[in-house]
Amino acid sequence: MKFREQSKLKAVTFSYDDGVTQDIRLIELLNKYSLKCTFNLNSQLLGKPGILIRENQRIAHYKVAPQDVKYVYAGHEVAAHTLTHPFLPSITDEDEIIRQVEQDRLNLSELAGYEVVGMAYPGGGINNDDRVADIIRRGTNIKYARTTDITDSYDLQSNLYRFNPNVYHVMEFDRLMQMGREFVELQPEKPQIFYIWGHSYEMDYHPDSWIKLEEFFKLISGREDIFYGTNAEVLL
Repeated sequence: MKFREQSKLKAVTFSYDDGVTQDIRLIELLNKYSLKCTFNLNSQLLGKPGILIRENQRIAHYKVAPQDVKYVYAGHEVAAHTLTHPFLPSITDEDEIIRQVEQDRLNLSELAGYEVVGMAYPGGGINNDDRVADIIRRGTNIKYARTTDITDSYDLQSNLYRFNPNVYHVMEFDRLMQMGREFVELQPEKPQIFYIWGHSYEMDYHPDSWIKLEEFFKLISGREDIFYGTNAEVLL
């Protein structure tokens, strides 16, 4: 049941990128607290090994195998993240932007067993613009696209092709907890959405990150006045 079909005025949703194997641990934690998440995958990178060197640490960046997508992400939402994770604003060829997004969407739809309708823009910083958003809107069957631009507002946003999240999970833990406490206490008169995003591999940077995230899950979950849904369930 979608958020707008509910009597509740508050919704919480999560979005995690890249389709790495740390998603398995994250999903176990989400399921423990009956929370819902959207996972944004690069279909041509699925199954590939990788190591990231961040903060003088080697962090595993292994991608979930394509044949495991349906099982790993069951109960949550699979969404597009482009075929190969390019920086879309730098691509001048409109057809290539459409191919990166729409073919990824089609590939993932086949793997997930349902029609994929959402996406997250790949890359950090300002990874989107009006031109790219319009190309995706006109040239693909994507219905919403998440940016990495943070907003303080919980209000519904009119432009679903440049939808801004509220907080960058444990990388902004103080903000995450502050906004979580604020949202729990909120008694709105109009629909409000609390949107959290990140990458599950980032929790491996510091030993207490998984503990911190579970602390937030305990805070935000189990509230009778909050709808917990995937991005599509909340936004569409």
